[in-house]
Amino acid sequence: MRFEGTSNYVATDDLKVAVNAAVLLRRPLLVKGEPGTGKTVLAHEIAKAVGAPLIEWNVKSTTKAQQGLYEYDAVARLRDGQLGDERVHDIKNYIKKGKLWEAFTAPELPVLLIDEIDKADIEFPNDLLQELDRMSFDVYETQERITAAERPIVVITSNNEKELPDAFLRRCFFHYIKFPDRETMQAIIDVHFPGIQRTLIAKALEVFYDVRDVPGLKKKPSTSELLDWLKLLLNEDMPLDVLQNRDPTKAIPPLHGALLKNEQDIMLFERLAFMARRNG
Repeated sequence: MRFEGTSNYVATDDLKVAVNAAVLLRRPLLVKGEPGTGKTVLAHEIAKAVGAPLIEWNVKSTTKAQQGLYEYDAVARLRDGQLGDERVHDIKNYIKKGKLWEAFTAPELPVLLIDEIDKADIEFPNDLLQELDRMSFDVYETQERITAAERPIVVITSNNEKELPDAFLRRCFFHYIKFPDRETMQAIIDVHFPGIQRTLIAKALEVFYDVRDVPGLKKKPSTSELLDWLKLLLNEDMPLDVLQNRDPTKAIPPLHGALLKNEQDIMLFERLAFMARRNG
């Protein structure tokens, strides 16, 4: 079982090494990187590559670790008891399986994605230490232990909004997805836009990386935003000379709403254009 990328996902050599090492060790693969660099999509592509089902746990700010194991609905049981429902005699009717439970008991080896773990409370990763390490947990209401027959492939993503505890990091295989260089980005574009005009790509990449290199930019455009921008350029049939003959007094690139996502960055480019006009 080796991951070599897929037809829809360009994986660098170091990323392939990280994925295969985590699979071999059966350690959770902790993936960090800028938003839009393909961290979440990676889990989808690993599942496709190895022919495994994908189980997704999308973490939110209100998510608790217990929800990944199971939830016991005592209120529903009390209500049913008051109504004389026969279901109250079996407590299992009020236990909802979490994503870890699903992964541990899946009929075939799954890929479990724990997406954006840093969105949750700082105690969230600590509360999962034992379960991810032992691949088992107890259901106290039914006095049963849920144990994984085989350790699932676990992919955990983080946007680095919070520091993760050292004890949690020790149990993971870590990889940081670097922002793609031009050669890698070219390969990514070829996957999404086969047959696209080479001159257009070269000029669009030049504009894109120039935008990313502007000092003081609050949010640099990501890979996914570049792909959106290219799609718009193609759809609008943008003349190539708009990108080739860039006027420094018009610093904002065409269809900039796909690349610049906040007013501070737009105002920064407007100031650069104003300074260029004044100096010109």
